[in-house]
Amino acid sequence: MKYARNVLPAIIAILIVASLQVHAQNSPTAVPNDSVLSDPSFIKGIEAMHNLDFKASRVSFEEVKRRFPDHPASHYYLAANLFLQTLTQPGRLLPLLSNLSRSKTFGENKEQVDRVTVDQFRALTRQSQQLAKARLKLNARDAEALYFLGATHGLIASFKGTLEGSIVSAMREGSSGVDRHRDVIRLDPQFHDAELSIGLYDYTVGALPLPVKIMASIANFRGSKKRGLETLERVGREGRLGRHIARLVLITLYKREKRYAEAVERARELAASFPRSYLFRLAEADALVSQAADHKRTGKAALAATLESEAFAIFDSLLKSEPGPNFPTPPDELVHFVYGESLLKAGLSTRAAQHFLAATSSPRADKSIVTIAHLRAAQALDLAAKRREALAQYEIVMKLPDVYDSRNRAAQGLRKPYQE
Repeated sequence: MKYARNVLPAIIAILIVASLQVHAQNSPTAVPNDSVLSDPSFIKGIEAMHNLDFKASRVSFEEVKRRFPDHPASHYYLAANLFLQTLTQPGRLLPLLSNLSRSKTFGENKEQVDRVTVDQFRALTRQSQQLAKARLKLNARDAEALYFLGATHGLIASFKGTLEGSIVSAMREGSSGVDRHRDVIRLDPQFHDAELSIGLYDYTVGALPLPVKIMASIANFRGSKKRGLETLERVGREGRLGRHIARLVLITLYKREKRYAEAVERARELAASFPRSYLFRLAEADALVSQAADHKRTGKAALAATLESEAFAIFDSLLKSEPGPNFPTPPDELVHFVYGESLLKAGLSTRAAQHFLAATSSPRADKSIVTIAHLRAAQALDLAAKRREALAQYEIVMKLPDVYDSRNRAAQGLRKPYQE
């Protein structure tokens, strides 16, 4: 079940991260009969959340709640804002991104979410569901209320899967959300945004290893990778609220399917649409490095070098970025660490070690990131045939808190040089 525990919840979480500004761009025309989604405070809240300004976002959504107390949107987005604020802390985000790329650098994150955050999130999602159900009692064909009811189930699934580590509960909530969105499609076949969760669910279950898939089918969880991708591609073309979300999800899935050129194309589209989001820029750089690695395997060294240079330029620009009035600078330790992993993938071990060490010196760096960055620096130095320097880094790891099996891995490195 390790595959499902580490990778699939990460896909769901990245889906949530991607959804931040889409409503602000499309909602006035997408939902003309409801003034909530075209309200200035609502749009301002979405914009702030997209820029990771969680405090401003919360203030805006509280205003939406005051003005539209019977609509589930404000409670849903207050819950989403809280979830994102917790999830995007570098100490949580880096393991998530690592697992998403099938890396073994971090493994399972066992850090517990504080009780206050859990209680706040549960209260907000409970209120969102109650308001959606109340609207459905008045009008059982209210597709928007049904959509928010399903979306809330999906948000709960993301929280359980990524922050609480409860995979079975996450799949159950996700399944309930998909059922509600299937109902939306039956009411309105043109409501393509509701197909987003359906496509993601189909792919996720369809991608499970065969033994797990058999167990899942017994529990009535069924899916298809092919059908899931086709559905997500349709949302990417025809969706209104979810078009950009679908494209970000497709970047991840295209990479998993070794369709690297398509992953890069989607990543470039998103980075161009949202130039202030460092998360989209990181996704673009990662897709470029993945495509470059594929070109190397097929003997296209010159083309690979061009793509790597483009990716490294993105990382360099992120490290030089200045804070703006509406968005923060990316955490240095996050960019340095992801940069180091990309350099390792490109075979540039010495440069990779330099960036891992830079991640350890960031004043805001989480203790677990510092430990793993020292470990990865040691491994990179081993790959660069700099054994003495690598040994010094392994010794440092042995003295730091034991996270993600770091001491055992460092002990192995002390016994013999690391090899990929």
